[in-house]
Amino acid sequence: MAKTIKKLTSLMVSKASQPGLYGDGAGLYLQVGPTGAKSWLFRFMLKGKSRAMGLGPVHTISMAEARGRAVECRKLLLEGQDPIEARNAANLAKRLQDAQALTFKQCAEQFIETHRAGWRNAKHAAQWENTLRDYAHPTIGDLPVSAIDTRLVMRCLSEVWTRKTETAKRLRGRIEAILDWATTSNYRHGENPARWRGHLENLLPSPGKVAKVTHHPALPYADIATFVSSLRQQKGTGARAVEFAILTAARSGEVRGATWREIDLGQALWEIPAERMKAQKEHRVPLSSAAIDLLNGLPRLGDLVFPGAREGMALSDMSLTAVLRRMKRSDITVHGFRSTFRDWCAESTNFPREVCEHALAHSLPDKVEAAYRRGDLIEKRILLMQAWSDFCTAARDLATVTPSEKEIVV
Repeated sequence: MAKTIKKLTSLMVSKASQPGLYGDGAGLYLQVGPTGAKSWLFRFMLKGKSRAMGLGPVHTISMAEARGRAVECRKLLLEGQDPIEARNAANLAKRLQDAQALTFKQCAEQFIETHRAGWRNAKHAAQWENTLRDYAHPTIGDLPVSAIDTRLVMRCLSEVWTRKTETAKRLRGRIEAILDWATTSNYRHGENPARWRGHLENLLPSPGKVAKVTHHPALPYADIATFVSSLRQQKGTGARAVEFAILTAARSGEVRGATWREIDLGQALWEIPAERMKAQKEHRVPLSSAAIDLLNGLPRLGDLVFPGAREGMALSDMSLTAVLRRMKRSDITVHGFRSTFRDWCAESTNFPREVCEHALAHSLPDKVEAAYRRGDLIEKRILLMQAWSDFCTAARDLATVTPSEKEIVV
């Protein structure tokens, strides 16, 4: 055996320069490449096929180390194992072990970065980051994501579940989403300990029983004409944006981001692209005569209809809230005007429910009905929005006017 193995010497290895293979015995070879690069190679036969396995470069792997690796390969062959497949399996197990060592915080960062482009604005990503930073990371942020269990999730939630219920609800959902992502990415295995149905609902009281749902404070629809009259006395872009939000029953973000390219004054139509809508679906808004007059009275200072103080920047949502504060109306919110509109629709008109819901860009709750009703009822909504505009801008108190007096026809 001594004559068939360890044929090479250190001097022979250092002097070998011609490209080719130099045998050391028992399957181990010194390989010299066309450029003179030297490496170790183990050659073997398995199931009638010749195979070769690289053991590393000479400048990194010594001759003694190469011989030791060759011995390990021969042992595997005696057991009927393929040394190449065994090494690949070991590398895969190591990568999996390293992946499972990722912390919850690292997974959260990757999840947010992956989904950032799909979220409507940077504020949404910031909300995720802030909630996790304040309520999850102090407890589980530095722990391996594979180690997160129900007990740890409960430690994150229990302190805030009754004190800040809405925040806790969002925190639970975000932890669940991150753990689902980690499971799909093979960073953890098993059931999601943050899921609600059939799991945490058995450990925590229902959010609805802990804290009642509070809606955005809304102005009674009977007071809208008086309010709009006072609003028109207010100066500034913010006041005009609030008025436009009332007349169109649109969300604050949709109004603040409105551009002149979206508005067709000739057709009296505002087309909001899908990426700016909550439901990610394009929404057409009929513009009443009052809305058209408002737009015609605005200066054109760029593409934004309601530009902020900084060039190229839209108004902040606080700019609209500031208008209400100046009017000493801390009892209502801009978003609440959508409820005012909906209450007026239900109590003072004969417009069908689906027409009113379309005006608010709400999805129909009945999926079957939504599948068949593919139009947006634009013609009926033109009548609806003009009737709403007339009600909001009437010179006399319209709170006592009945639908028959206005002769609303759908």
